[in-house]
Amino acid sequence: VEGPGHIPINQIETNIRLQKALCHKAPFYVLGPLVTDIGAGYDHISSAIGASWAGYFGADFLCYVTPAEHLKLPSEEEVKEGVIALKISAHSADLARGNKLAWMREKEMALARRQLDWDRQARLTFNPEKAKKMLGHKLHKDDPCSMCGELCAIKTSDRCKI
Repeated sequence: VEGPGHIPINQIETNIRLQKALCHKAPFYVLGPLVTDIGAGYDHISSAIGASWAGYFGADFLCYVTPAEHLKLPSEEEVKEGVIALKISAHSADLARGNKLAWMREKEMALARRQLDWDRQARLTFNPEKAKKMLGHKLHKDDPCSMCGELCAIKTSDRCKI
């Protein structure tokens, strides 16, 4: 059963539960859903928000939406962006539902961050090529992230160890 593609975030749970009940728990598919219609050019983000909620509340299949949705036919890169946004939302729903594999991946990323292992962090993302490109150059283990600089909590806690 296909669900709505446009629905406010506060109606997602009710919609999924109602569809599941009326259709005798038949597999439920949602396109998005987009939680707002004024995000043209960013529909993949609006859709990812809705897909996270839909996945959490029991949608069986999630469909990606591209940034170009409602504007034009998407480019290959826009399709890739839409698929990655959906993977992130599906992973978020898996975390919220207690999926052990999703939590293991999160723990692995947390350890890579704690160890300032930039290569491993990039590999664990949904788009390693983009992460590596954003790093620009291979950072050394002692390099802090660009957000905190010398105020890096990890570096600070390492200096405070007894």
